[in-house]
Amino acid sequence: MLDHLARHWWVLALRGALAILFGILAFLLPGITLYVLVLFFGAYALLDGIFALATAFRFGSRDERWWPLVIEGVCGIAAGVLTFLWPGITAVALIYLIAAWAILTGILEIAAAIRLRKEIEGEWLLGLTGVLSVLLGIFLMLMPGAGLLAWVWMIGAYALLFGILLLILAFRLRSLTPPPVSHQQPVA
Repeated sequence: MLDHLARHWWVLALRGALAILFGILAFLLPGITLYVLVLFFGAYALLDGIFALATAFRFGSRDERWWPLVIEGVCGIAAGVLTFLWPGITAVALIYLIAAWAILTGILEIAAAIRLRKEIEGEWLLGLTGVLSVLLGIFLMLMPGAGLLAWVWMIGAYALLFGILLLILAFRLRSLTPPPVSHQQPVA
């Protein structure tokens, strides 16, 4: 499994880059309307879910422990599709949708980190992203009535930190990738 993760480190890097892009947009456009926030979140959740599913299906036949990625991917796609189907939902409904998604994603990331602890060094980064996701979800559920601008900034900060941690993990995995085998004959 470690070999597969190391060879496909770029998938985690892409997920991290998408999260960072989402976070930057949330900070650059703090006065965005609920509709735009719904679209940003929907696009991010949909893409994140697609990449999680792609990873799961790519390795699913080789390793049964990829089922949490399938669940995470389906949840991400469902959250993304629901936000596009009902863009006029209220801020509180959006907050609860994001909270549920963050908690479920976080639990699955913590579970994956626990399973990887004997196979990879630095698995705590994945566990930390899971903890951040769960904490965001709990905070959103406990305080849904806070101002939308505060939520935009909090979600943006979460996305930035989550993305940075995923990038760090991806580049650590990249360093584990064995160099390509040369097929050239030695010169005598």
